[in-house]
Amino acid sequence: MSPIPSSQNGPAGPKAGADDTLFDKVGWRLLPLLIVCYVVAYLDRINVGFAQLEMKKSLPFSDEAYAMGAGVFFIGYLLFEVPSNLLLERIGARKTLLRIMFLWGICAAAIMFVQTPVQFYVLRFLLGAFEAGFFPGIILYLTYWYPAARRAKIIAIFMAATPIAYIIAGPLSGFIMKYMDGWAGWHGWQWLFLVQGLPASILGIIAYFVLKDRPEQADWLSAGEKVALRSHLDNDAPVVASASHGSMWELLRDEKTYSLAFVYLLLLGATYTMVFWAPTLIRGWGVADVLTVGLLAAVPAVFGAIGMVLIGRSSDQRLERRWHFFFCVGLCTVGLVITIFTQGNLVWSLAGLCVMAIGQSAATPIFFAGVCDYVPKKTAAGGIALISSLGNLGPALMPPITTWINRTTGTPVNSMYLVAALYLLAGVVLLYTMRPAPTRRLAMA
Repeated sequence: MSPIPSSQNGPAGPKAGADDTLFDKVGWRLLPLLIVCYVVAYLDRINVGFAQLEMKKSLPFSDEAYAMGAGVFFIGYLLFEVPSNLLLERIGARKTLLRIMFLWGICAAAIMFVQTPVQFYVLRFLLGAFEAGFFPGIILYLTYWYPAARRAKIIAIFMAATPIAYIIAGPLSGFIMKYMDGWAGWHGWQWLFLVQGLPASILGIIAYFVLKDRPEQADWLSAGEKVALRSHLDNDAPVVASASHGSMWELLRDEKTYSLAFVYLLLLGATYTMVFWAPTLIRGWGVADVLTVGLLAAVPAVFGAIGMVLIGRSSDQRLERRWHFFFCVGLCTVGLVITIFTQGNLVWSLAGLCVMAIGQSAATPIFFAGVCDYVPKKTAAGGIALISSLGNLGPALMPPITTWINRTTGTPVNSMYLVAALYLLAGVVLLYTMRPAPTRRLAMA
């Protein structure tokens, strides 16, 4: 499968074929490295959910402490995300990725030495601060290379790194904790943080030498290809109703900015709650071996990777974001309901997680494709980062809340009902907020 979306909404023929060839070339040059970088980033975000299964044996922190450690990451992320993205716009993607990835790799590996909850919190906070700006920075970076009609699928392909990471994370984490436990006198969970942390620093150095900041700097594009690419970017048609003005001040005053941030807060809060608790849920279904837990946790991610590309392609073909997003969060809700009502049945509960994973994986790239369409180009760096950073309050708040619910009620079922409600609310708010652009509505009519 080509990593580049086919020409949409344009005339068929030689020009369309030439356009596809151009974007194929761009995609093969950028996407493999960006996907690998995001795989590593996502591993560093979610590995605490696997690590805590074994950390409790040598570091008897409370469940609340581990949930707080998972959530405090996003506080650091929130505080530094907008400045990081504004800096990317000024100094370029290469220097930004070098700074972000080198520092977070060192910090992620250092978690192997924690002995107290405070040390755990501090390093998780620093990890979020160092990683801040990575994801919205990449989304912004892709807008420098792809017009609106190609973004949903291209973002979906980039974000296929999320389920890929989860496919890798489960078996890899289980293998490391099971078979490397005791090496050099270190616990398996310590090796987990080291093995999954340091590659980020190496990739940051590679990205600095391989990537180009803008199409005009790409020595692997001909002069004609640069002109054609710039023409596509300068002649974008609006897909959704945009902010009325191009100043950052107007964007900050636009209530839709905060509505979209709220949507992302709900989406991320629900998603990371399930990511954090999924290994614990699977163990609660009668699976004791950590490697088996990891392998089973990878199964939903396979379905998620397929679903996000197919749904992203459909969104681009129709230049439609709102109802595709609602369909995704609807799948999440259905999957959670299946999981809730089949507790104790491993096969059916896992099937529910697979349905949820399809919607969960596809929702975020469609959301950000819509955000890129909405935010004016002049304020894209700050706007995307602002929406993303405010949205990261969701995963900062939800793990402690759901941990308290689980402990108070004695069952994870009630917190899963809450997660399902968050998904549905996110869909309803986005339907209201992200209206089609007037020209688009006229064309549809």
